[in-house]
Amino acid sequence: MELKIYWTDFAKTELKKIFKHLKENASLTVAKNENEKIVKSTLRLKNQPQIGQIEPMLVEREIELRYLLHQTYKIIYWINSKQNRVEIMDVFETHQQTEKIKRTK
Repeated sequence: MELKIYWTDFAKTELKKIFKHLKENASLTVAKNENEKIVKSTLRLKNQPQIGQIEPMLVEREIELRYLLHQTYKIIYWINSKQNRVEIMDVFETHQQTEKIKRTK
């Protein structure tokens, strides 16, 4: 059964930050294209939610957090079977300090 892709408010905010950064430091076109690619990369989770690896830095959390890589971005998600959806929790730029991945809202 195909799952839905759900973006949390936190993940949407992080995606907007990426857009703003790219718009200011590259161009509007680059920002739009990159955000579109990040969002499109999550669509394969609808049918293959297990393809992402378990995020080792977040194993202490109550839910099993996984990630996909898209270029220099880690897309953190979990499979919410009760809601029949994959929840995108965060989009993390891997050039940042790795400890920032443990941040919460």
